[in-house]
Amino acid sequence: MTALAQAAGAPAQDPTQYLTFMLRGEVYAIGILSIKEIIEYGGLTSVPMMPGTIRGVINLRGAVVPVMDLAVRFGKATGAVTKRSCIVIVELALGGEQQVVGLVVDSVNAVQEIAPEDIEPPPSFGMAIATDFVSGMGKVNGRFVILLDIRQVLAIDGLADVAPESAPALLRPLAAVAA
Repeated sequence: MTALAQAAGAPAQDPTQYLTFMLRGEVYAIGILSIKEIIEYGGLTSVPMMPGTIRGVINLRGAVVPVMDLAVRFGKATGAVTKRSCIVIVELALGGEQQVVGLVVDSVNAVQEIAPEDIEPPPSFGMAIATDFVSGMGKVNGRFVILLDIRQVLAIDGLADVAPESAPALLRPLAAVAA
């Protein structure tokens, strides 16, 4: 919001909170409202015939939750699991239902407030990941943080060379994200 609009009596927008995390040396962020919890990496069960982006599933308090390897989704190699590796559990409302998915990240940094005026549009080229995955570039402490559009990241398009209707049952709810 501009200083002129603020001077005219328009209320200033509150900063938005983002969970920042590391993935292959880069800092990324997801809006905190999509985050359900952060858990220690472990307990994954491999499922046959899943795309390479899906590492497996976990049992989260009795619910089967698919776990996506975010690095592979971004076209990078699977990294080694370290003691700082964790699974960020995200939850999205899709067609009246809550869809829960885990994302493997190298480490979690912190929750950061990023004011709307500190968010720039994503560059149209030169990104190491698909620009559809990026909602903006947030300025934090003089550095850019890549703000992810979690709906696009979780969209089934590009997860595998399968049509949504022929995708494994665990991935079918993700097809609604792309719609």
